[in-house]
Amino acid sequence: MPKSKNVSERLGDGINILLLILLSLTMLFPFYYIIVISFTSYEEYIRTDLLLLPKKWVLDAYQFIFQSKEFIRAIGVTVYITVVGTFVSLLLTSSMAFSLTRKIWGQKFYLFLVLFTFIFGAGLIPTYLIVKAAGLIDNYWSLIIPDAISSFSLIVMRQFFLSIPEELNEAALIDGANELQIYTRIILPLSKPALAAFGLFYAVGQWNTYFTAILYLNDPTKWTVQVILRQIVILDDASNTLASAARDAARAGHLPPPETIGMAAIILATLPILIVYPFLQKHFAKGVMLGSVKG
Repeated sequence: MPKSKNVSERLGDGINILLLILLSLTMLFPFYYIIVISFTSYEEYIRTDLLLLPKKWVLDAYQFIFQSKEFIRAIGVTVYITVVGTFVSLLLTSSMAFSLTRKIWGQKFYLFLVLFTFIFGAGLIPTYLIVKAAGLIDNYWSLIIPDAISSFSLIVMRQFFLSIPEELNEAALIDGANELQIYTRIILPLSKPALAAFGLFYAVGQWNTYFTAILYLNDPTKWTVQVILRQIVILDDASNTLASAARDAARAGHLPPPETIGMAAIILATLPILIVYPFLQKHFAKGVMLGSVKG
């Protein structure tokens, strides 16, 4: 039978649980506040400094956003970059990781290059000059190609591939399979946890892209949703039609105010990742941990 805890141990557990609950509430409160403000009417918003529970829940901010062609276009751009970028990143990362598990010429040198880029980066200006020289300015591929492979993901995925029993590869070679067939028919099907985990990493990174979009995309019609959100929440940019329309509506006394527009935009920009994560959660921890077992 398990040993029963004494009074001091139970008191310590109670204090730890209480501290964790308080910490969780502290972290969740900003999300709750954003949700509340996004559903608040203009009159109630201007009357209350800290609104914890609106008397009337309204959808004016969300209706205003969905009527904006700018925001809808930005959502479409972000979805496209996220889907294509995640697929390209997983394809390149998994194929290179698989190649580095085989006995090829210069394997240690290639691993050294991967580790070198993991520690040292070229910097902002050289990267921009390379992207410009490649003719990728104002091109969606400028947001995909430069960060297509993460050194950390590549190293961990390689370790995951090494944890797959070598007997499977030997059996496939005996049956006449080549390296490409081993990669596509054996390694990838057995690597679903790792692919799901790092696919989520790549997808979140692509979805949250805003700094590189600001650097490489000069055409406002190609901006991602995070750039539009930045324009609404942070900048007073007259070129941003969505933010300008919100300000004009507020000045004219019409709903919704620009603050609720910003909060609703934050919710809509965060919701897709929150929806996708539960479907990949069961693979997430397993995929990361299995790749770190064998060194």
